Amino acid sequence: MKRLVVTILLSLSLSGCAFNSLFINYPSQIAPVKAELNRPSNAPLYRQFDDQITGADGLLYAQEAGRVAQISGDFNASKSYYDKAIAAYLKFDDKAVVSASDIGATASSLFLNDNVIPYRGPGYERIMLHQYQALNYLFSGDSQGALVEVRRSNELQSSEQARYQKSMKSVQSMANGTIDAEMNKLGKAAGTTSSSFLNAYSYYTTGLLYELLGQSNDAYIDYRKAAQISPNNPYLQQDLVRLAKQLSMPQYDDFKRRWGDAKQATPGQGQVVVLLERAFVPAKQSFTVPFTIDGNWQTASLATYYPDSTSIRPGQITGLGNVLNAAPLANIDALAITALKEELPSALIRQAARVYAKAEMAQSVQSESKKRRNETDAAVIAMQIFNVITEQADRRSWLTLPKQAQLARKYVDSGSYQIGLDQSATQIIDVQSGKTTLVWIIDTGNYTRFYSIII
Repeated sequence: MKRLVVTILLSLSLSGCAFNSLFINYPSQIAPVKAELNRPSNAPLYRQFDDQITGADGLLYAQEAGRVAQISGDFNASKSYYDKAIAAYLKFDDKAVVSASDIGATASSLFLNDNVIPYRGPGYERIMLHQYQALNYLFSGDSQGALVEVRRSNELQSSEQARYQKSMKSVQSMANGTIDAEMNKLGKAAGTTSSSFLNAYSYYTTGLLYELLGQSNDAYIDYRKAAQISPNNPYLQQDLVRLAKQLSMPQYDDFKRRWGDAKQATPGQGQVVVLLERAFVPAKQSFTVPFTIDGNWQTASLATYYPDSTSIRPGQITGLGNVLNAAPLANIDALAITALKEELPSALIRQAARVYAKAEMAQSVQSESKKRRNETDAAVIAMQIFNVITEQADRRSWLTLPKQAQLARKYVDSGSYQIGLDQSATQIIDVQSGKTTLVWIIDTGNYTRFYSIII
């Protein structure tokens, strides 16, 4: 027993494992940060992640730090943290590099739980990382840097899908009744979202930046992709009609018939584009099934999402004439649920291996105890307790992302406007003739922040 404990602790030291992730679920660690973001504060909340970025979950903490800095309006700090996350993803991509820490983490996960494995975010997180980095560059005045990031975001929407399909070939045979029922439940919770890799918010953001930076053909392509995912957004429909007309696309007549002719700015007008983010993406929950193998207690824990009946209301933008109603563009919570559904078969493989390893370990301890008649069953009992308390579902995910993204767009006369969201929070913006004022509104639930830039 003592030799076994030493082996596990050695594996943990090699993996650089953060013990918090092992025994304190990740959502409870991030909850205080989200609470702070829901009130006005000048404190650099993101600095509390600095020490954790060097650990096994460094990629996740870098994403959280970058997002917290971004929500707070410190785009340069956010850019730096996102760079660290991007570098971590690239390191994961280098499949030729297999370190002792990787081996140790994988071995430890067989005796403990998946939280030992260094965090590699699901595809939708990586795509949104580059989308948000593009916005960092844009709001920092670097349009060329923004273009680099939107191109990378587009490439990832394809490459992450291909990576997932390749990995699924090795896990399709693992389907069983329990896992099928769980996947069906997650599928219902995700609604019409069929893939976590296809994100209308990311496609629209890249299309918008392309258009604002003078690349209308690329913008049209991405708007069409966004519309295929979110076909009922009226502002996106108008963007397609307008660009199809401008670029003399053969689809213009069809778009005009379905959605009406494109609205055009009159002389002296500029346009206001509002990207509205609301609430926080939900945290993963867990379900645990206790059972016995050869008389020894074992547990199996997997991550899940519980049904959420809380609806996100469309934002009402005031101050631009008639009330401008924002329309849903993407449900990030549905992407997260779908990503978990896509990952579930692989998680089941690891779970099956872990249950077997723990059962063998418990049987070994029990056999050793029987050989030594002068010893009690304390080692056996300790082993059973160890198996139960270490079986924790992996609930890690990027939790400062929004729950939903919405869109609104309108032409108005040049001048200054005091815009508001839902008759409460307000902000003064400027509109210039022939230009676009991009307004980014981040509503975390109890507090709203406005950022704007003229392009």
